[in-house]
Amino acid sequence: MSIRIVTDSTCDLPLETVQRLGITVVPLHIHAGDHTYLDGVDLTREEFYTRLPKYVPHPKTAAPGPEVFTRIYERLANEGAQAILSIHISESLSGTINSARAAAEEFTRIPVTVLDSGQLSLGTGFLVEKAAQLAQVDKLTDQILSALQNTMKHTYVFASLKTLEYLRRSGRMHFALANLGEILQIKPLLHMHLGKPTAHRVRTQKRATEQVLAWLNEYAPYEKLAVLHAGVTEEAQRLREQVRSYFPDSAVPVVQITPVLGAHLGIGALGFACISKE
Repeated sequence: MSIRIVTDSTCDLPLETVQRLGITVVPLHIHAGDHTYLDGVDLTREEFYTRLPKYVPHPKTAAPGPEVFTRIYERLANEGAQAILSIHISESLSGTINSARAAAEEFTRIPVTVLDSGQLSLGTGFLVEKAAQLAQVDKLTDQILSALQNTMKHTYVFASLKTLEYLRRSGRMHFALANLGEILQIKPLLHMHLGKPTAHRVRTQKRATEQVLAWLNEYAPYEKLAVLHAGVTEEAQRLREQVRSYFPDSAVPVVQITPVLGAHLGIGALGFACISKE
């Protein structure tokens, strides 16, 4: 049975992985100045993070509409897909999955199953990659879903943010501490697991880094691990060198998060996406 995997641009999977596994990535929208960009298509990550502090007003992000998903599902059916599994950023962070659900309900040519990853960035991406690998060895949709539901229990994303300024500007992520945090010089920490974004607060960058490393130690050993960052490549590379003892057998990539996420988390976000071994 030919099952095709669809996801969105917040998954942060490298292009090579997307192409090799035949994954379809739906771009979200970024409204910056007088321009609207398709995330991952016509605005590079480097360009975005260079421009981000200077944008007035602050960039806004938007989910694709149901009609975008309908066109993609139609194309995949025309290409011979017998079923589609559409996996997206957590509903607690974006309305993207609601567009996918609306399209799936109306699309009747082939079965379309929509799954909330409960994650963001490579937390979603790792699940999408696993789904595509299972689809390539002819696993059925129910078998893939069962495997993913188990993996989701062991999937985490956690990071420290340099500032609350971008969260305040974006006005989107409900766990922002806003003005009070800036006044008190609080350093925010983001922790994501099973669709629940939570914020933690510490007073210094040193304590923030210590907490991120404490989570890294708590969830070890790892099946998959990646360093995530927003516009701070050198810091991310230093962090990778610092935590080499946690590396699984496979390589640990350093990934700059997509602009759609960076617009909210801001320059300086630094942390990890991981799947713990069972």
